[in-house]
Amino acid sequence: MGHNVFETILGAVVLALAGLFLTFAYSSSDLHEVKGYTLTANFPMVDGLKEGTDVKINGVKVGSVTGLKLNSDPGPDQFLVTVSMTVDPSVQLPTDTIALIATESLLGGKYMSLEPGVDETMIKTDGTGRITRTQAPMRLDDLIGQLIYGGKRGDSGSGGKAAEPTKP
Repeated sequence: MGHNVFETILGAVVLALAGLFLTFAYSSSDLHEVKGYTLTANFPMVDGLKEGTDVKINGVKVGSVTGLKLNSDPGPDQFLVTVSMTVDPSVQLPTDTIALIATESLLGGKYMSLEPGVDETMIKTDGTGRITRTQAPMRLDDLIGQLIYGGKRGDSGSGGKAAEPTKP
């Protein structure tokens, strides 16, 4: 009978320690969604970006991507992807901020990187804020193609463009 009580107490201690470990791991990680104001930005493509992806400034998480929507209405924004994100209310961004989709590592996922500008006016924090300067993600297959074919077409300094024919 003494072994059963000891095993029960030991099991309870192990479960309590596991609970404390999980609580600590969750609170010290960046898994929680950031509450804040909403911003939107239009991109020509968002390869690898999804809801819940981190929004970072200089490597520090300041928000989360909350939505991706393909614009199908005819007009200048047709077939662009509108990315919605929340940003921490303590972070005020200038209107010339650049939003770009960056890669965490060679094989890793993507995240939204914000590069604040120098403008004195700030983006609205009432939910209607919009980032107008965006940069689409670099695709690995395009980069490899540029490396392979970049120096073989024309001269090596033309950046992959064919050389102009010379006239006799």
